[in-house]
Amino acid sequence: MSLKERIKHVEERIEAACERSGRKREEVHVVAVTKYVSTEATREVLAEGIEHIGENRPQIAIPKWEALGGQGTWHFIGHLQSKKVKDVIGKFQYIHSLDRLSLALELEKRAAALGTNVTAFLQVNVSGEESKQGITPDTAADFLRETAELKHIHIVGLMTMAPIEDDPGRTRPVFRRLRELRDQLNALSITAEPLTELSMGMSGDFEVAIEEGATWVRLGTLLVGKGELT
Repeated sequence: MSLKERIKHVEERIEAACERSGRKREEVHVVAVTKYVSTEATREVLAEGIEHIGENRPQIAIPKWEALGGQGTWHFIGHLQSKKVKDVIGKFQYIHSLDRLSLALELEKRAAALGTNVTAFLQVNVSGEESKQGITPDTAADFLRETAELKHIHIVGLMTMAPIEDDPGRTRPVFRRLRELRDQLNALSITAEPLTELSMGMSGDFEVAIEEGATWVRLGTLLVGKGELT
């Protein structure tokens, strides 16, 4: 498929998932995960009107960001080392992987120094897999309390990664649990504003994630195709 065809195919599937779950299409945003494709391929994605770009390795992403003149809205979607925060602040508007207090404090310090703000998702390891990053669901409330006074980090929602399953339907309990956790946290009124966002669902399970309330889905090969990094 061409890029245009892939975009059309994904759009049809998103619309169908929204229709099945009684949701509005505009509630779901797509992050094009370009971490495995070249700068030129990323440029083509932006040219097709996809605004949101997802990357997970600063050493690969930042040269792309510079070559593209900062076009688009950039999302950091992988594990972020505290020592790399200085490299991503001011370039990535969204951090999907806030998973520890030390990272929150470093993000706050660097954002304050630049006079900017960071929109973040609290990463939660709902599945409990040891290979997955993220805090446990039962510590989410305490984490939000500990970060409530940070002025330059705006936590807007939660993020999770489901196990890879042959049957995408098996991921449903993970996505449902994240939505329920968001609602439980909102009932506690810890944050100044309610948590509204759920970053969950990738190429293999995004339709189930949408049916369970995803507001951001992260799509790589299915959307942008395969390519060699250059």
